[in-house]
Amino acid sequence: MPKTRTAPAHTKLVICVWHPFTFWRPQPVLPETLRRRWPEMHVVHLPDYDRLLEELPDTDIFVGYSLRPQQLKVAKQLKWLHSTAAGVAQLMYPELRDSGILVTNPSGIFSVPMAEHTMGLLVALARNFPDSVRHQDNSHWGQQDLWDKPQRLTELNGQLLLIVGYGSIGRELARRAYAFDIRVWGVTRFGKGDATHAEKIVPATQLDEVLPQADYVVIAAPETHETAQLMNAARIAKMKRGARLINVGRGSLLDEAALLDALQSGALAGAALDVTGTEPLPPDSPLWKASNLFITPHTSAVSDRLWIRQADILVQLLERWFDGRELFNQVDFSRGY
Repeated sequence: MPKTRTAPAHTKLVICVWHPFTFWRPQPVLPETLRRRWPEMHVVHLPDYDRLLEELPDTDIFVGYSLRPQQLKVAKQLKWLHSTAAGVAQLMYPELRDSGILVTNPSGIFSVPMAEHTMGLLVALARNFPDSVRHQDNSHWGQQDLWDKPQRLTELNGQLLLIVGYGSIGRELARRAYAFDIRVWGVTRFGKGDATHAEKIVPATQLDEVLPQADYVVIAAPETHETAQLMNAARIAKMKRGARLINVGRGSLLDEAALLDALQSGALAGAALDVTGTEPLPPDSPLWKASNLFITPHTSAVSDRLWIRQADILVQLLERWFDGRELFNQVDFSRGY
């Protein structure tokens, strides 16, 4: 059953995220914004998890990346959990699902930087910027080398871009691709969505049919049980020879061994990964040395505007919470996002 909401003066909100990458940790603008908007609310910002267990028993709202089952048991008064990450696979456990605690995420705030980053990856693959940088590192004027590669320097206009996972990120990417005269097809769970900048949107059941037609495939789907190894060996084999593949979703969505085989054989002309199955990617991973593979270290969502957007969306949600209105960006446990 849904938990009873509290007034600001009777609300304790705890912010707690620790991550090896320092920018994933909530920046001061987040608690400062909340305290300025609701000075009567008790806002606790923990820099790490050391004191979390002692703060949880009387916490009403928790803001963070994850709350484990053993921590959830202590949070007797918890009514709402807001994830600072759009991906919520780490929260898909029965105890939270059955608790009646509302779960939201910041879906949408990463869309612009991720779309711009992905657009950069598309251009980089078409123009072979990675090899140009390698030649620059070696003080080598590699004009002929770049042209002699089987993966010729090409143009993006007129190419077909298939966006697998046509949500907020996919739509922002399509808007930018439209300016490059790139044709866009989207794939969603049920084949529905905003087709303003897409020629068509097809259901996930038709993925195998549309893959062979795409020049570029971008994986931007959420991480769920249904999307695990979504781009497996069989699907990579269905792609057009000389096509290029980009993954900005989650590493679990892609069969990396199959990708390596396709790159080595020349079946794919190139690929770019912003996410990998293991992060950080181990130094001995064969992905580092793979031919025609461009790797960015999970930076597509990183932006100097991130925590301003995080604060803004949380303020909007809290205003709805205190007014008794329905919250947007609610996580659907049956879908996994």
